[in-house]
Amino acid sequence: MKKQTPSQQAKEKLAGEWFFKAQEDELSAKDILKDKQGAASTVCFLSQQMAEKLLKGYLVYFGKRFPKIHHLDRLLKLCEGVDSDFKEIKEEAELLSAFYVTTRYPGDYPIFNFQDAEDAFRRAMKIRQFVMERIR
Repeated sequence: MKKQTPSQQAKEKLAGEWFFKAQEDELSAKDILKDKQGAASTVCFLSQQMAEKLLKGYLVYFGKRFPKIHHLDRLLKLCEGVDSDFKEIKEEAELLSAFYVTTRYPGDYPIFNFQDAEDAFRRAMKIRQFVMERIR
């Protein structure tokens, strides 16, 4: 068994904290979807947040730096620098990235329904599975 260096342990610990926060978003979204009690837009936002934290956790795990951004497409590009297969989840990231602003601020934005919320959550779960398979 290969012994970990302190810096590897620190990266894995910090990545684990990102993954834990993503799991909290996942649990909250699941609760809203279960009984459809709450705002569909909140599930869309939580799905975006979940994906963002998963991608950031992945980058931390591999010792990569990233700017303080919420754009999943930009984070995905950074992940592609580690593993080009991240292109496979580009569509999911693009759709979810749009939810960061559109679910947060009033204005000329659509009203989200639970079909939108379920689709957003499904896409976030696909990103979750993709990321977790690559760090195990």
